[in-house]
Amino acid sequence: MRLLNSNRIDDGREGYDFQVGRTAFQRDFDRIVFSSAFRRLQDKTQVFPVPASDFVHSRLTHSIEVSSVGRTLGNMIGDFILEKEPALQSSGFSPNLFGDIVAAASLAHDVGNPPFGHSGEDAISEYFLSNKSFFDSFQLTKTQWNDFVRYEGNAHGFRLLTNHHPDELRGGLRLTYAVLATFAKYPRESFIPSENLQLHPTKRTSAKKFNFFQTERDYFSDVAQQTGLLGLTVENSDSLAWCRHPLAFLVEAADNICYRLIDLEDGYKLGFMDFNRIETLLMPFMEQAADYSQAMVKYRKINDLGEKIGYLRAKAISVLINEVVDVFIANYEDIMIGKFDSELTDLIPSHQLLEVVIKKANIELYNQKPVVEIEISGFKIISGLLEIYMDAQYFPHKKLNKKLLEQLPSQFIAKPDDSDYQKIMRVVDYIARMSDSYALNLFRRLSGQKLPVIG
Repeated sequence: MRLLNSNRIDDGREGYDFQVGRTAFQRDFDRIVFSSAFRRLQDKTQVFPVPASDFVHSRLTHSIEVSSVGRTLGNMIGDFILEKEPALQSSGFSPNLFGDIVAAASLAHDVGNPPFGHSGEDAISEYFLSNKSFFDSFQLTKTQWNDFVRYEGNAHGFRLLTNHHPDELRGGLRLTYAVLATFAKYPRESFIPSENLQLHPTKRTSAKKFNFFQTERDYFSDVAQQTGLLGLTVENSDSLAWCRHPLAFLVEAADNICYRLIDLEDGYKLGFMDFNRIETLLMPFMEQAADYSQAMVKYRKINDLGEKIGYLRAKAISVLINEVVDVFIANYEDIMIGKFDSELTDLIPSHQLLEVVIKKANIELYNQKPVVEIEISGFKIISGLLEIYMDAQYFPHKKLNKKLLEQLPSQFIAKPDDSDYQKIMRVVDYIARMSDSYALNLFRRLSGQKLPVIG
């Protein structure tokens, strides 16, 4: 029951959230849809430059598709869990509640991505790694320093979802505990001494990254406590790490399925991969479809090659959803006690095809010239903006810096009682929230490459 906690973070009200035809988790979905952070994803690159073609996916369309797959996975797992745990059904839970939780968490899974995606994350990390003197000259703990040198979009996402605007109520979007826990694929902080972790025989996928900065440490602790996440640190440790919420595995699987397959589709639309190769990659999924014979009759009648790829992609997603559900069910007991900690798509029958053969094709696409150019440009843009705004934050009395700070929203300007960690976080926060186009145009203007147009 605690794992499905529908209470809201930083919101003590009870009873108001129940409405016929609309669950608390559906409200979460709607709050995410109407948030500015989600809206900015329309101008954040998924793989290929967004302005280059209206055919390709942005982070926004990708997130919507992941949410769609996540909802189906959640509904199907919900059926299984309610059969396994009849007390939940008698308490009023339905399969759709599980789908609603996974759909909302999936919708938000990329909301913390900085401009230019992983290249943006790398640029932020590299900026601080290249300025190691900051660690010595500023009063930062090892964990605070790791928040920057291992900068993580997942942690920024949790910050955006829970961090209140100065003019709003605390708790950010005030999402439910269940959705926030499901959102967290990496429920730990950025630095944990090995002696503070429980010895565990499983190599944990959830330990690859981290899901909250020190600024949201208390918030995440609250989420973990309210949903009953299993702790992974030794007794009396001051480090924080937990096992994943069981439904977080479904968010990860939905993401893996979508970007592996849909990147191929985008590659075809832009002419980087020919039809025959993609058909060869996706046809094995078609052959596993329950309605294979009928599906092939329909497939042969489709003349447009792009539509053929779309049909193959749809069949592949259907097959993969069923395989993921089977793996989750087979490992349900271990998932519930925190013993299981692998990507579900690593254990499906189609693993070799999805995570080896198709992954290899994905990597070829990621090395296409426009993708590499975006990575390089994005890296330089983010690094340049950090240099400009860090100088302004720490030397606000310089004439130009004073003017620069006057243009900043007040929430990103250092307050007199801010620690060095908070000052730096405000700068990173401002830049990480930008869309690709805004970051590019701002950098051009501030570096003198392009003058603003007046009038």
